[in-house]
This record gives sequence, structure tokens and C-alpha cells, in this order.
Amino acid sequence: MSISNPNWVKIRTFTNAVQAEIVKQMLVENNTPAVLMNRQDSSYLFGVIELYVDIDHQVEAAALIDSFDEEDQENEN
Repeated sequence: MSISNPNWVKIRTFTNAVQAEIVKQMLVENNTPAVLMNRQDSSYLFGVIELYVDIDHQVEAAALIDSFDEEDQENEN
């Protein structure tokens, strides 16, 4: 599948590559197709990493990410 496929929608952006990969893996483990597009400059690491999901899984992915964010915030406290 290609990002140029109209069935992929950008659902989130990250500046931290590790965090982006963790969220992507969480989605994949929950049967939600997801891909990352790294748009960061390789020398200076400015820019963003974009997370795309299949449009048919957009609502499910948003709910999973919200749940993940809530757990992450609880673990920080």
C-alpha cells in the first residue's frame, strides 16, 4: 500500500520517532493498518513524522490513540 493511495488518511503527527513507532505498533497489534511517513530532516531532525491509517479504520484508530494517550498520562503521574 502506498501513502498516495486515497484510502490512507493522516491521523497524527509526531516529532519523536520512538513515540511514533510505539503508537504505530499499537495500532497494528489491534488489527488497524498503519504506516509512518518520516518527513524529518535526517541531519538536524526538524520536521514531523506523519501517521497514516486506512480510512475504514480511522474512527477505531482515533479511539485507540486516545486510550493510549490516557494510559501514558496516567503513567506519568
